[in-house]
Amino acid sequence: MRAIWKTVSVLSIFGLGYLAGTMQWSAQSTAVAQPAAEGASQEVTKSITAAYAALQNVRSNLNQEARYTTATKIINATGLMAGGLDAMSDLESGQGVDPETFGGLYAGYASDEVSVDLDTDENGRLTYKGKVVRMYSIERLKKFYKDRLKFAGNDEETAGF
Repeated sequence: MRAIWKTVSVLSIFGLGYLAGTMQWSAQSTAVAQPAAEGASQEVTKSITAAYAALQNVRSNLNQEARYTTATKIINATGLMAGGLDAMSDLESGQGVDPETFGGLYAGYASDEVSVDLDTDENGRLTYKGKVVRMYSIERLKKFYKDRLKFAGNDEETAGF
């Protein structure tokens, strides 16, 4: 007799759940996208503007020391924060470029000097003078970001590596 009651109870709960699901007894559950952001607050805008001005100052100083050569029209914050880079020689060597240069080239922000020699191959990959544009190797990326950490006052242990 107990087995019958257990079976009836389980089937009743299962049936009630099925009925609730098909009749949508639960509260309204429509997915709504988040509203689009109206823009940054004044405080954030001021901070970004100040950071950009500081990056332009760093770029000027690195240019004077011949430690910053870019391949894009946009400022390369990653390269600046690493103490400079020579994206043109990286591009010429065909052994890879830093992530920001890579993204800038694919986004269409190549400098006038570089854009003349850019093309795409049959697979849609970007090429420079016939060589596929690649990103730095993993070892080179690790060194690049380690260089950035030196200027931030961090070492490998505090950076979480």
